[in-house]
Amino acid sequence: MQRRNKAFEETHQQLIEAAVRLISEKGVEALSVAAVAREVGINRTTVYYHFDNRDALLAAVKRWSADQLAKGILLEAPQQERMDFITRFVLENPELIKLWIDDFIAPGDIRDRYPLWDVLVEGFRNNPAGEEIEPEVYCIIMLTSAIIGPRIYRNSVHPDESTSSVVARFRREFQRMLRHDALLK
Repeated sequence: MQRRNKAFEETHQQLIEAAVRLISEKGVEALSVAAVAREVGINRTTVYYHFDNRDALLAAVKRWSADQLAKGILLEAPQQERMDFITRFVLENPELIKLWIDDFIAPGDIRDRYPLWDVLVEGFRNNPAGEEIEPEVYCIIMLTSAIIGPRIYRNSVHPDESTSSVVARFRREFQRMLRHDALLK
C-alpha cells in the first residue's frame, strides 16, 4: 500500500511538471490531457485517474505556480534570494505568469487562491517608521510590480539585457523602495 501511494504522488507531480513544461514552451492552448500523457509517456486514462479534466490539470498548474511565487514570501531564505527567485521565475516562465495574473485579478476572495495572502499583508502592517500605510494596497502594488515589472522591462525597455542583470536591477530597486518606506533595515 505504501509503495502505491508513493508512485501515485510521483506520477501526479510528473503530470503537473509536464503540464508546466507544455505551457511554458507552447502556451496554455497546447495543454491537453493527451499532450500531457504523451509528454510523460503514459496512457491518457492514467492522467484522468489524477485529474478529472483539463481544467483540473490547469488548476494544479496554477497552484504549482502560486507555490513557486510564494517562496518569495516565506522567510526561510534570505531576502535577496527570495527577490531574485521571484524575478527570475517571472522572466523564465512568461506563460505561467499570464495564468497567475489572470487568477490574481479574478473576482472572489484572494485568500481562496493565495493562502499566504494574510501572511504577506501582516508583514507590512507595522511600519517601523510610524507612517501609516494601507498594507493590502501596498502588497498589491509590490506584487504587481514584482510580477509584471520584469516582463515589461525585458520586453519593452531593454530586451537584450541578460536575465542576471534584470534580476540584479529589480532586487536593488525593491530594496531601495523598502528602505525608503522604512520596511527594510
